[in-house]
Amino acid sequence: MRKITYREALREALREEMHRDPTVFLLGEDIGKFWGGAFKVTEGLAEEFGDERVRDTPISESAIIGTGVGAAITGMRPVAEIMFGDLTALAMDQIANQAAKICYMFGGQAKCPLVIRTPFGAGVNIASHHSQSLEAWFMHVPGLFVAMPSTPYDAKGLLKTAIRGNNPVFFCEHKLLYPAVGEVPEEEYTVPFGVADVKREGSDVSVVATSYMVHKALRVAEAFQKEGLNVEVIDLRTLTPLDRQAIVKSVKKTGRIVIVSEDCRTAGVGAEVAAVVAEEALDYLDAPVKRVCEPDTPIPFSPPLEQYVIPDEKRITKAIKEVM
Repeated sequence: MRKITYREALREALREEMHRDPTVFLLGEDIGKFWGGAFKVTEGLAEEFGDERVRDTPISESAIIGTGVGAAITGMRPVAEIMFGDLTALAMDQIANQAAKICYMFGGQAKCPLVIRTPFGAGVNIASHHSQSLEAWFMHVPGLFVAMPSTPYDAKGLLKTAIRGNNPVFFCEHKLLYPAVGEVPEEEYTVPFGVADVKREGSDVSVVATSYMVHKALRVAEAFQKEGLNVEVIDLRTLTPLDRQAIVKSVKKTGRIVIVSEDCRTAGVGAEVAAVVAEEALDYLDAPVKRVCEPDTPIPFSPPLEQYVIPDEKRITKAIKEVM
């Protein structure tokens, strides 16, 4: 099977859906002919589809999402790009109080098929306002779907599913994943929401991870295999809906769980997964639940301090040894 980058997989999904459905259009800052998006995901699409369907916008996140909401409820399928995930805070009313609630507030008579693409995550030394992982904010909003693909295959398949659905979707793309290479079929496919993926089968301990952390977990699992420890790695892929069944099934098999996510520890993704285990698989645990995540601190600008707060292989290894 051919291999392409995460960035190329996203671009393919957008291109294919724009060809398939004329109501799909893109909007965001610098996504058009002169720049192609801050991380080059939309490069070449404006030349192919024109300025009507690849719309450069003013530097106003609230205007981008507000326009997207209005277009979505009147029959279009907008895909809005917010240049950095942190800046979604500037459009929080449009996201949390409008897009997420419209279907409910109108008793299903109105739908909001809006996709919000945005890069998250630290590791590129651009400080607190451009490095956060805020997925738990959006996981907490009823009516909003949240996706966090970790591979090119999942990025393409989940984005196509998001565009075709009738729900507002918050689509998180880790900055360090854009150049990542993986197998992506040339034929048509989609990836369903709410279905986690077992990236590596194991029997001794479950590691549940998200986004870029999946790759770190897999490297740790490979290292432990040489010591005779069999680590199962589960990629959640979507946070809303959350595949509770996959989490519980794995814990019932292994009796141990380590949760790895790049968001802050308090009230984060790891806390929700831990609650699922406590509610549905407590009697199967042979050790306490362990969370490996960022401390409750802004992301530092200093490169050594930034690396210190990001979950790494050493911390994942330590957590696995503790539960064993």
